Amino acid sequence: MDIFINFIKNPQSILSAYIDLDYSLWLYRFLTPLMVTFLLPLVFVALIYISFLVLFIYKLHRQVIMRAVQTDRNFWRVGRKIVAAIWDAHARIYHGYEVIGLDNVPQEGPALIIYYHGAIPIDMYYLNSRMLLQRERLIYTVGDRFLFKIPGWGTISEAFQVSPGTVQSCVSILRDGNLLAISPGGVYEAQFGDHYYELLWRNRLGFAKVAQEAKVPVIPCFTQNLREGFRQLGIFRTFFMRLYNKVRIPVYPIYGGFPVKFRTYLGKPIEYDENLTPQELQIKVATAIEELINQHQRLPGSILWALLDRLPAFKRHRKNSTCVPSKKKSD
Repeated sequence: MDIFINFIKNPQSILSAYIDLDYSLWLYRFLTPLMVTFLLPLVFVALIYISFLVLFIYKLHRQVIMRAVQTDRNFWRVGRKIVAAIWDAHARIYHGYEVIGLDNVPQEGPALIIYYHGAIPIDMYYLNSRMLLQRERLIYTVGDRFLFKIPGWGTISEAFQVSPGTVQSCVSILRDGNLLAISPGGVYEAQFGDHYYELLWRNRLGFAKVAQEAKVPVIPCFTQNLREGFRQLGIFRTFFMRLYNKVRIPVYPIYGGFPVKFRTYLGKPIEYDENLTPQELQIKVATAIEELINQHQRLPGSILWALLDRLPAFKRHRKNSTCVPSKKKSD
């Protein structure tokens, strides 16, 4: 009973007899930043599911809502704008998000947007939201098949026209006069790209065949500091690459969610040329994206400098490396 009374009166002295409190406090302070870097991505997962809940509730009560909004026959249009407003607000506040070259996207008519895939394609969520709010245009998107196995993604994909995409379906989307976004690197580039921003397209030609068959312009797209917002661990690369090649779903752990500056650059359209082969068009588009990277991205990317880019004094500051050192991956 005396021990119990003493514990109530002075718990620290009792605990210190069994636990090194100074070490525990040091360990807590040491591990907290590390834990935060892995927990921050959950904020974006939460934002995705908030979007799902908004769209689900909107779909559930669409009849009531449509009676209130009688001028809009496409019931997803209002729901999309609600979600787009949420994402655009997050983009502006958290990343100071900007879009440079929006005039390169046609006001109407089809175009194919080819973009570099970051660890998380959050820049495409932001770009699509900005396009919806400022241009009243939806960017149709090709997504990996694993996405459609995620609970809630079906509603989001239905509202925002995300599909696995074949050459024929993509051509059909463009022939209907829509905008379409494709990342040739896909999940592989997302998982195994790094802060050197090398394109990992593995000779994929599907997007070039789509552009040539649909006879549409191709718009190169790149977002500055995308790899500084989210990154892979950078260790056990070979192991995770082998695992990915077996299961074909994202397995490489990511960390980040840092509030770095994001700027999406939309390059000059590459107009349709019937004389180009798909291989030649692929090289032309890849060169255009690499030019955007070399012109606007600090290489190798730096999280610290990307954070400083939020400050007006650093807006025009770039410090590109004159040479890229050889990279050694830890296995």
